[in-house]
Amino acid sequence: MQRTRGRAPTGGRAGALSQELIVGAAVSLLDELGERGLTFRLLAKELNTGPGALYWHVSNKDELVALAADQVLGHAFATRPSPEEEAGSGLRALAVAVFDALDRHPWAASHVSAPPTLANALRLLDRIGTLVARTGLPAERHFAVSTAISYYITGVSAQIIAPRITHDATVSRDDFLARTTRRWEELDPAEYPFLTGTTEYLRDHADRDQFIAGLDMLLDGLNTTADPTARPEVRTRGGARQPGGVAEEGPATDCGPCPRAHRTERSNAAR
Repeated sequence: MQRTRGRAPTGGRAGALSQELIVGAAVSLLDELGERGLTFRLLAKELNTGPGALYWHVSNKDELVALAADQVLGHAFATRPSPEEEAGSGLRALAVAVFDALDRHPWAASHVSAPPTLANALRLLDRIGTLVARTGLPAERHFAVSTAISYYITGVSAQIIAPRITHDATVSRDDFLARTTRRWEELDPAEYPFLTGTTEYLRDHADRDQFIAGLDMLLDGLNTTADPTARPEVRTRGGARQPGGVAEEGPATDCGPCPRAHRTERSNAAR
């Protein structure tokens, strides 16, 4: 049903609704029932209105799900960064907040648009660009670097999180990883030396740690590019980044299917 101009569709109570209210109710239903379970009829019942009233605010289900995903994304950065916020720590906190928000709503991960078009996706890229501009990179590099970081955050989050929806519909994540591990163990070590040597890490890895491992390498590269003379940063036991020196020792953190467990705390190579 196409939206018309000038009057609300008959049979609904469009005046009692708003797009924000409709999208919020859709997020709740998507969390409960998934994308396949969401229908306009069910949503209208949830809002105590008629389906026609919903179409006054949202054209179709595709638009509704996209708006719902954008609302989820907005929860990751509700507050604006302070002018004093350091670029590296700000970008890391923002990226992890986005991953966590999408991880709480897995259906949304594949619907966050890149390049951005909706309100919160635009705000995310603008927030990233604002922080990148504080790094000391030349202005002509800001767009390329900011969009690359944006693509990592949204794209890698979707790649890690979205398949879980399909897998969980038929098999749990643990069972899926166990089955994949057995498949890797059956490979010829001469032909697949890396995969056959990392099966235990595939089975036991945490998705969030895997995301953060790649993020930290990306931000370390940004820090080096922005200021090649800067001493490398290390992470303290509490997770804070500090320039140069020796990091506090802490437990090893498994960052995914890699040949060994990497320590989140890294020491300066020159002691």
